[in-house]
Amino acid sequence: MCINHLQQHITPSRKLCREGRVSLVCYLVTISLILLPSIPQLYYGAVPNVWGARMWGPALYFALICMVIRFVLRDIDYQVGIRSAFLGFVEAISILAICFAPEVWKQFGTYGLFMAFFHYSEFLAIAYCNPKSLTVDSFMLNHSWAYGMAAAASWIEFVLEVQLLPSFKDIYYLWLVGVLLCIFGEVVRKTAMVTASSSFTHLVQYEKADDHKLITHGVYAYSRHPSYVGWFWWSIGTQIILLNPVCIIAYTIISWKFFHDRIYCEEFSLLNFFRSDYKTYQQNVPTGLPFIKGFILE
Repeated sequence: MCINHLQQHITPSRKLCREGRVSLVCYLVTISLILLPSIPQLYYGAVPNVWGARMWGPALYFALICMVIRFVLRDIDYQVGIRSAFLGFVEAISILAICFAPEVWKQFGTYGLFMAFFHYSEFLAIAYCNPKSLTVDSFMLNHSWAYGMAAAASWIEFVLEVQLLPSFKDIYYLWLVGVLLCIFGEVVRKTAMVTASSSFTHLVQYEKADDHKLITHGVYAYSRHPSYVGWFWWSIGTQIILLNPVCIIAYTIISWKFFHDRIYCEEFSLLNFFRSDYKTYQQNVPTGLPFIKGFILE
């Protein structure tokens, strides 16, 4: 993440850049073009009562959408558009799963809904707050190999437990706690991104610009690293939705270690940049994450 606490003196115009507009159109149009024909078809039984067969229509619609995007868009617009359409497809399929899938798979649909929205909203938030740092990597789809492995592990655990221990997935009131955690995490993280505005990027910065200042207002008055707080609780919430006991524990430990190390490195730079001002800020405001203190000067 960026040095979250930096903000330029000159506030840029809050207008969505071209790539942001392209992404929003592709994302919303894909969701609409998949849901509008699919919901009545499934509701009125126009599709065979086999879950696999129910996916043929949406998959065909998505293939056609991809062909249109390939024909209409070029270069960076195409790269943005195809990723946005893919996330819109996942969003639409997740909604269909919540509405029409067998009961246990509604949880996976809810999980898919939050995953797709998280990755798309990461791109859109950067497009709105800090378009100069916007790239296709802003979708965070290729965050790291460890992130991909963690996601795959959660899918494998879910499928195995559905087959071997289906009673693990019956505690509906518990997985709804995961929904609340995901909502909380999204709101906190996106609020932090908007508050940091043009200073927010997905990369740690090690050099201080001349026109940067320390941010201590808004959500940063309660947490020194609110974007990390949001992501931490969101990641745990996804596994509570799936009721994956192994991954709930693993995600908590791995996420805590990741943010512990990242905050330590980031605050080393912040203390270099702002010295006594940041030290005072540290003394008055916690990191927001349990048992993480950051880089503290003795």
